[in-house]
Amino acid sequence: MGACLALCSLASCASCLCGSAPCLLCGCCPSSNNSTITRLVFSFFLLMGTMVSVIMILPGMETQLRKIPGFCQGGSSIPGFENQVNCDVIVGYKSVYRMCFAMTCFFFLFCVMMIRVRSSKDPRASLQNGFWFFKFLILVGITVGAFFIPDGTFHTVWFYFGVVGSFIFILIQLILLIDFAHSWNKVWIENAENSDNKCWYAGLLSFTVLHYALAITAVVLFYIYYTKPDDCTDHKVFISLNLIFCLIISVVSILPKIQEGQPHSGLLQASLISLYTMYVTWSAMTNNPNRKCNPSLLSLVSNVSTIEPSGDSGTGQVQWWDAQGIVGLIIFLFCTLYASIRSSSNTQVNKLMQTEEGGGSGGESVVGEDGVRRAYDNEEDGVTYSYSFFHFHLCLASLYIMMTLTNWYQPDTTTQAMQSTMPAVWVKMASSWLGLGLYLWTLIAPLLFPERDFS
Repeated sequence: MGACLALCSLASCASCLCGSAPCLLCGCCPSSNNSTITRLVFSFFLLMGTMVSVIMILPGMETQLRKIPGFCQGGSSIPGFENQVNCDVIVGYKSVYRMCFAMTCFFFLFCVMMIRVRSSKDPRASLQNGFWFFKFLILVGITVGAFFIPDGTFHTVWFYFGVVGSFIFILIQLILLIDFAHSWNKVWIENAENSDNKCWYAGLLSFTVLHYALAITAVVLFYIYYTKPDDCTDHKVFISLNLIFCLIISVVSILPKIQEGQPHSGLLQASLISLYTMYVTWSAMTNNPNRKCNPSLLSLVSNVSTIEPSGDSGTGQVQWWDAQGIVGLIIFLFCTLYASIRSSSNTQVNKLMQTEEGGGSGGESVVGEDGVRRAYDNEEDGVTYSYSFFHFHLCLASLYIMMTLTNWYQPDTTTQAMQSTMPAVWVKMASSWLGLGLYLWTLIAPLLFPERDFS
């Protein structure tokens, strides 16, 4: 009896897997609008691929797989059976490159297919908002094919794709953080004004002080552990420049003229951007190949020296998991989910992210026979976000995940090892400077172009 009920339940959900996002014929989807559910499901695909990549790169995974009889080439064997699987490819950085290559191709395919979709009445909108089971099969098929790509120069070429894509994605993350801080500041100020409750102001002040305290603490720790009196000049320049830039945007954000053009700008946004800038600075310094200027977190905690006996003698053991990589994944998860559910009133950010203000129109929630509200199509009159740009964003996110999980190490095809490189350092620092410039532009643009609407 239980098996029959389970089969009926699976059959009822089949329309969700093969049909459209609203799922009007079944109760396995939440009561929400079409655009939000679609973005969440695509984001789930990305997070699922990320989890697979994390599992593949776990320390000791290849060793454990080789213990399985008859599985890995060169591992434990079963008499009469030949080990067929090359475990050197399905785990480690090679597997991450291939998995993220598959996700990038998948999202890029939809990015091209969804160009200039204006409403859900476009036939391509049904591909965007439905057929999830078949989309999953396409992703699995591309992934399987990616693992048959010969080594050759694939990893080196794809590394540079990852660097460029990650550079752009870091800027998108900064835009999303600006938008989040703007919405946060606006909502809490409105709550304080409407309820006449000063606790909202106290909350804003507390978080602003917390962000600045963490940023200042980070600067102090950077000078202590990532610089030397007679070395690490580039680190000293990076830290000092970003500290000065953060001070500049903080002062500019509270100038009277800026407040006139941007009533909701303030120190909360500047403090959050400053904290994120310090994270990017830290992430950049951890990619410096000079181990004297780049101590690992383990060495800092255990007070063990990480200075190599000879500067370029060997590549050493690659450290996949470190603190900055974990923090990067947490920020990535937050920004991905926020991009899926955001509904911002910030005109500048909406133009940059190719989204509309509000949640769209053209439909009302449908109540089923059981009285439960179902998801509905809210894009009949016009889409609430650019389908193509959303997939482009996920495409870049796939490249960013690849670089984060591999610590931005560059594959060395001659030694089959991974090495830290200075280009990764400069890419991250350039993205932080460009991001700060972008935020500064959002502050001064209303003054330079008063006839335009920047609200």
